[in-house]
Parts: sequence; structure tokens; C-alpha cells
Amino acid sequence: MKQLAMMAGAATLFSGGAAQAAVIDAQAGGFEIREVVHVAAAPEKVWAAVVNVGGWWASSHTYSGSARNLTLEVKPGGCWCEAIPGGGVEHMRVVNIQPPKVLRLSGALGPLQTTGGAGHLTFALEPKDGGTALTVTYVFGGFQPGGFAALAAPVDGVLVEQVGRLKALAETGRAP
Repeated sequence: MKQLAMMAGAATLFSGGAAQAAVIDAQAGGFEIREVVHVAAAPEKVWAAVVNVGGWWASSHTYSGSARNLTLEVKPGGCWCEAIPGGGVEHMRVVNIQPPKVLRLSGALGPLQTTGGAGHLTFALEPKDGGTALTVTYVFGGFQPGGFAALAAPVDGVLVEQVGRLKALAETGRAP
């Protein structure tokens, strides 16, 4: 529940951020979230940032408390994993990789791992206006007592924060 409260706080804090955020659909059975942002960098540079998940994901949204413990194996079946003392966490698996255009991962982020659900997180990159149009979509569904509709906005808030950090990393070499 602490993580859900943090998600709700992030949704409020980052709803006016650089990304154009939207809960596309939210129902008891699941939700779709889409973040769209223009990145002032070439697709290859944005791609390099995307696959450096430990460089842009916020430490406050990790199990270990440090994004430095996050890794992404950039290959089909590759793990987005997190090292924790005495163990680890599998956040997602790579299911589609087409550098520098598409990265799709399958899995449940954060507290969604405790539900009977599954999701796909897609990063789509397209050259546009001298930079890159980055679209990040998370589609999640399954079973959760009481449904998933109320979780869509907090999850959206977390993704808005992460996409803003990713944009900063691609543009400046540093995430906030």
C-alpha cells in the first residue's frame, strides 16, 4: 500500500510535466496508459537512453532504493531486473526489440506484481522535428479484487515521472 500511496502522490506531482500523459482507458479488468513526448535528440541517442534503465528510472520506485541496481538485457527474453541483497526482482522481459524503433517488455511493474495481471510496456521511437517522438504505452489487465480502474491514474503518474527522467537523460546525459 505504501507504493500505491507513492504512486498517487507522483500522479499529482507530475501530471503537468513535459510528457503528454493520458489514461486512454481504465476498467475493472485493466487499463491503457500512453505518454507522448518530443525528445530533442536523434532516435539512436534516445534508444541508448531507453535501454539504460538504471540511468533514468527513479530510485524511489525501486525495491532496493537505488536505480543503480537495475539492469536490462537488450535481447529477446532479456530481463529488466533489479539486484537486492540476497536476491533479486524480475520486473519485465523483452518480447520485441527493433533498435532504434521499438522496445516492448512484458510484465507487471511494482505493486502490480502482487495482482493476477500481466502487462506490456512499449517504447516507440520515431524521427520527428529534428528529434524523436517518443511514445510509451503500458497496457495492463487481469484480476485484482475491486478491479484495476482506480490504479490507472497512480500508475500513469509514475510513468509520467519516468518518461520525464528518460527525456532528460537523452537530451542532457543526466536524469534529474
